Amino acid sequence: MSNRTTRIAELVQRELGAYLHTKYKQEAVAITVAGVQVAPDLHAGKIFFSIFGDEASVADRYRWLLRKRVELRRELARRVQIKHAPDWVFQLDEAVKRGNRVLDMLDDMDREDRKKTPEGGE
Repeated sequence: MSNRTTRIAELVQRELGAYLHTKYKQEAVAITVAGVQVAPDLHAGKIFFSIFGDEASVADRYRWLLRKRVELRRELARRVQIKHAPDWVFQLDEAVKRGNRVLDMLDDMDREDRKKTPEGGE
């Protein structure tokens, strides 16, 4: 990624996060703009969101984000003024979910090791 696209991605991430958390305080409390990728020609980009909560609340908040997509794109075009406003794709970031699954597996392995190891022994 070039220096320009990196700066634009960082700016979009910061501006979108600020907009969500000032205009939609209640709705966006569990939503984080996790990352932004911008194509080198600036015609397309992806915005990754992390949403915290159980599966039902994550799905509900993601649907809410998709309903607000047009407004968010318009606000981004207003706040981040570049020659061509990218066509943004909103995507749910699965990194937190994957990370939690890895931590659960490590906890399971640790429990199994403790069962196998006798008390007081190494």
